[in-house]
Amino acid sequence: MADADHDDGTRMNEPNTVAVAHRGDTGRGGPVLIGALVVDALGNGLFLPLSLVYFTRLTDIPLALLGVLISVGNVLTLPIPVFAGALVDRFGAVPLVVGAQLLQAGGFLAYAYVRTPVPVFLAMTAAAIGVRFFWSAIFTAIADYADGRPGGRLTKDDWFAWANMTRTAGLGVGGLVTGLVVGADRTGAYHLVAYATAGCFFVAAAAIGLCVRAPRLRVHSETGGGYRALLRDRPFLGLTGLNTICAMTSMMLGLALPTFVASGLHGPGWLTAALLSGNTVLVSLATAPLVRRVAGARRTRVLVGALLVWAAWALLLAVLRPGSLLVLVPLLAVGTLLFTVAESLHAPTSMALAAAVAPAATRGRYLASFQYSFTLAGIVAPTFFATLFGVHRALPWLALAVLDVATAAAFTRLERALPRTALRS
Repeated sequence: MADADHDDGTRMNEPNTVAVAHRGDTGRGGPVLIGALVVDALGNGLFLPLSLVYFTRLTDIPLALLGVLISVGNVLTLPIPVFAGALVDRFGAVPLVVGAQLLQAGGFLAYAYVRTPVPVFLAMTAAAIGVRFFWSAIFTAIADYADGRPGGRLTKDDWFAWANMTRTAGLGVGGLVTGLVVGADRTGAYHLVAYATAGCFFVAAAAIGLCVRAPRLRVHSETGGGYRALLRDRPFLGLTGLNTICAMTSMMLGLALPTFVASGLHGPGWLTAALLSGNTVLVSLATAPLVRRVAGARRTRVLVGALLVWAAWALLLAVLRPGSLLVLVPLLAVGTLLFTVAESLHAPTSMALAAAVAPAATRGRYLASFQYSFTLAGIVAPTFFATLFGVHRALPWLALAVLDVATAAAFTRLERALPRTALRS
């Protein structure tokens, strides 16, 4: 008897309704791909701490105008995932990843030469477009590579875990290097960082372009594809909507913890730095082992577990109040450990689930569209925290805990509408 949850017409393009065969050779260069992601993340980590400082030091552009230029540039890139997804489905993910990295390299290289508003805006926008294309294509590239290694020791979940782990390490190392180099506050040091950032993207693009093969899938199916079918795919839209809450929660440590510790708990600056550094180190070391630990469990249940752990972290922060560091430090350390476990489980599992839910013929469109959950979360999270924190220091954490528990409950209902083949690695 057919499963009633799969016969209601909501799944227009289930992955198990299409026959697929690999075109050309199998996937190659997995270690190179992961290594290139480290170099790419190192480049991001090098420049991320200088996003505003760089141009305030090297140009006469007012800070307010710089903020407007960055915001406008980012808004202009919002439609890019729609186009990127279609291009990935047509030409493959790897060429787009390489092109995106080259575009970022060109943008950061231009940073060493631009000084007036219009050229600065063009360089910023070029880099931002590259970032959007990169995130719209990289997860499809990883999924295609994993599919091109049938019978391999690592699952999609494992590959996404390694990607998340190594990128976190690269970001952390890049930020540390920039902190050391720019401590002198010299023009040459800022230029050096811009050149090094561009170089990282060039190296990553060359490594992926020359060594990585993630074969496209040839799909034989009578079902329609494209964005029209995606917009009718209610389970996938539900997954994307629920992941927005997950993504917003995942941003709260870096976004909200510094303000909460400094203004809400009156803690010292070194405490926030220690907690964020500890989170970076643990994510860099523990993501793949944690994902391997839950291998075989339903992906939706792993996400439910991550949300409940996040809720426990938020509740712990909600009950904290200014006091002795002998009490605050251990409690904040435990809370950060809880957050790290949830973050390490959510990032690879959510992407693996989205990749498994996506029909093979339109995986690029699906995974590019899934990135809008992170984009929307990035827009909402600052206002969410700032507005509630202005009322009371505990309010944003209580509200976040409620949202996480409600999202966990919604995942248990959504599970019944997702293809069974997508639930487990």
